Amino acid sequence: MPDPKVLWSPRLGFNWDVNNDQKTQVRGGTGIFSGKPAYVWVSNQLGNTGVLIAEIRNTAAGTAFPFNPDPDHYKLAPTGASASSYTLNITDPEFKFPQVWRTNIGVDHRLPAGFISTTEYFYAKNLNGVYYIDANLPAAQAAFSGADARARWTASRLNATPGNVVNNAYVLKNGKGGGSWNFAEMVTRSFRSGLSLRAAYSYGESTTLVDPESTAATTFARVTHYNDPNNAGVQNSMFFPGHRAYVTATFSREYFKFGATTVSAFWETRPSTNSASSRLSYTFASDMNGDASTNDLIYIPSDQSEMNFSQFTAGTRTFTPAEQAAAFDAFIQQDPYLSEHRGEYAQRNALSYPMLRRLDLSVSQDVFKSLGGKRHGFQVRADILNFGNMLNHNWGGGSRTLAAVNSNNQVSILTNPGIDASGRSTYRLAVVNNELVTKTFTPSLFSSDVYEFMLSVRYTFN
Repeated sequence: MPDPKVLWSPRLGFNWDVNNDQKTQVRGGTGIFSGKPAYVWVSNQLGNTGVLIAEIRNTAAGTAFPFNPDPDHYKLAPTGASASSYTLNITDPEFKFPQVWRTNIGVDHRLPAGFISTTEYFYAKNLNGVYYIDANLPAAQAAFSGADARARWTASRLNATPGNVVNNAYVLKNGKGGGSWNFAEMVTRSFRSGLSLRAAYSYGESTTLVDPESTAATTFARVTHYNDPNNAGVQNSMFFPGHRAYVTATFSREYFKFGATTVSAFWETRPSTNSASSRLSYTFASDMNGDASTNDLIYIPSDQSEMNFSQFTAGTRTFTPAEQAAAFDAFIQQDPYLSEHRGEYAQRNALSYPMLRRLDLSVSQDVFKSLGGKRHGFQVRADILNFGNMLNHNWGGGSRTLAAVNSNNQVSILTNPGIDASGRSTYRLAVVNNELVTKTFTPSLFSSDVYEFMLSVRYTFN
């Protein structure tokens, strides 16, 4: 478990009315921030000690272990013998809970014609970053030849040594590096006619040692890399924000003297997302370098001469190495990220989903009436999500990748990695519907890609 450590969090802030007329206000601050950690970072150490869990595995068909409501019915009696294999979670003795240095500055300014501008800049740097190593992973024993000459493990676990039964030994450590910054601009204006407008734009970047997951094992596996999993370094976070812009407009006015009519619209553009993130990594579909983890980033060939595809058959189709090389070359050319980084290893979370543009609309009518000295109110409301798609079926849709994406946001563009007689890595190009993958993204087919509406009536009284 982590030893107690004292963490200091000094901070300084200011708020300055530049001309003492409440027209231009500059505000900001800087300091070190500490907070409650994700306690799952230390709960794993309580469970994965190598001595707390006994396991019975029965893979044969039959009724050897029928259901019994007594939880102790099948409990094994302690024997004192060690497990045949287990995983350890450990904390570095010098580990400190995370701290970040944050600085922000903002300017609020009254513009002509009643507009108000708000400009923000935010910067954060990790001081006590968090990441894992697998202390039971030895140094690589070999390397591939050819353009992709990354390290290769031929005996990935130390438990190949007699007497060593530890599969993985995940060590929670502090590391330097990683942070984020964000710039945002917003303009607002309210009119006497009942119209209110707001428009904003922001752009941000975020880098990290690791994107935390629910366990040490899944966190370690999420860190895509192309060489040493214990020293993957700082790269893009899966929560890299990128570009975002939005406009909101609300108009409210009482036309019939018994209640206001309100129309609200919200338009935004931002990267599409899957269930977790808008960022993706190009990886192999299985363990490419032999380190027992499926998180290996691909090498982006400079040209077809650096490719080394193996022939395979899918269904009734046989795909030759030349056919796959031509298809992969075309795939790289149509992908902005891959085409700009030929001759390099792909970076973690470097691929962003295409921009999504979506419009929502809400219309409501209030009706108020006094009866018997009591105030009664009704509101009839229509909310239309993705209103643009209601106008045109080509509007408001998101994107998804053609190649498979796993739960760690890895695009499996190359599959079945291997090694040939000369030591070069071999692989296959991903297949979709029995055809070689041709493009990165295609329109998604989720409920959020079409319009939805809700009609509601609300009654209030007192």
